[in-house]
Amino acid sequence: MKNISESRELFGSRFGIIAATAGSAVGLGNIWRFPYVAGANGGGAFLLIYVGFVLAIGIPVMLSEFVIGRAAHKNAIGSFRALAPGKPWYLVGIMGIGAAFMILAFYTAVAGWTLEYVYQSIIDGFSGKTPEQLEEMFTGFRSSSFRPLLWFFIFMILTAWIIMSGVKKGIEKSTKILMPLLVIILLILCVRSLTLPGASEGVKFLFKPDFSKITPRSVLEALGQAFFSLSIGMGTLITYASYVPKHNNLMKTSGYVAMVDTVIAILAGLAIFPAVFAFNIPPMSGEGLVFMTLPNIFGQMSGGYFFSIIFFVLLTVAALTSTISLLEVIVAFFVEELKIKRKAATWISAILVSILGIVATLSWGTLKGVKIFGKMIFDFLDYTSANILLPLGGFFIVLFVAWFFGRDKVEAELTNNGKLKSKLLLFFYFAIRFLAPLCIAFIFLNGIGLLRF
Repeated sequence: MKNISESRELFGSRFGIIAATAGSAVGLGNIWRFPYVAGANGGGAFLLIYVGFVLAIGIPVMLSEFVIGRAAHKNAIGSFRALAPGKPWYLVGIMGIGAAFMILAFYTAVAGWTLEYVYQSIIDGFSGKTPEQLEEMFTGFRSSSFRPLLWFFIFMILTAWIIMSGVKKGIEKSTKILMPLLVIILLILCVRSLTLPGASEGVKFLFKPDFSKITPRSVLEALGQAFFSLSIGMGTLITYASYVPKHNNLMKTSGYVAMVDTVIAILAGLAIFPAVFAFNIPPMSGEGLVFMTLPNIFGQMSGGYFFSIIFFVLLTVAALTSTISLLEVIVAFFVEELKIKRKAATWISAILVSILGIVATLSWGTLKGVKIFGKMIFDFLDYTSANILLPLGGFFIVLFVAWFFGRDKVEAELTNNGKLKSKLLLFFYFAIRFLAPLCIAFIFLNGIGLLRF
């Protein structure tokens, strides 16, 4: 039988594995979504609950995906077919690829917005504008046709170019550059933000818990943020784990990935909240925090021109590490299941996603009046993937590992056939058998509106 290392390309180093896998998790959710969700839910108290859910739920579910991917060394669908032949578990893989397809379509549209704002920063397009004018600038850009589509295609082509180069020369090589770059930029922004007059109030907001602000809704928000921030349920972690060599310690890797993901979210908070408080901006500014509120802050800040550029470059880098992983989920399926060469599979995948992505991008413009179940196309794709496909995917993944795959096979993967020892295995089993399914069920029921606080 041909050795897996001879028949399939694998990641070449531990740092490459962590950089690629953390890159798939780290994205706009950490730098765009986390600050405004934390801002709307009490800051420090929300952060504590969020970190607790990452440790108790996020890591065990991530490990479940790692076990499936590395045990099979195949794509999201192929893994379930190999590990459960003749059983309908492969449908979980189909859900994952469907979620990756949908998310990549609308996520690349948002990623394109970051390129527009890099451009606007370079030409000093925010200078002298009032908050109202900045809001009009964003809504006007988003509702136009040409520029959003232009940036969408540039971002998709860049993503496809990296994927075409393969696992080592494309995904691993690029993320080993992009992830350190992302951290360096964040640290520069943190230093600048923390040196602003009045910045200490933002630090207190982020780190001093005020549990009076916490509601059942806040707890559910923290659970959802922990789940979605780690890219769980969309096939990316299964696919990336399939490129992980057998000697790698999966438990350590999951810990490193969760740590990097959480640290970057916290650094994003440190880069944003001190500046928000320094300029008397409400921390619960919502989804417009990045594209409308921050340009206003940069316009008032000493050195704001420079820091505006590097902030939106940061967003672009974060978005790119995620789009790479999402496209790889689809490409791996075409390469392994349909036997299409990687280059052709990449272009086919990119073109198919782009067709849906064009429709999503034009949701605020030409196709503004088109509704699906009362939602515009972008919102429908977002809702379907985030509230239905991802929770269901995560739910069945933990059920598969906890109750079907077999404890001996799971332990063989997590201990590298007994070579590694861990005191956390008992908690891992408890988490994936009881805690994770229950928590994911709450996310799902809340997402579809059957459970409201």
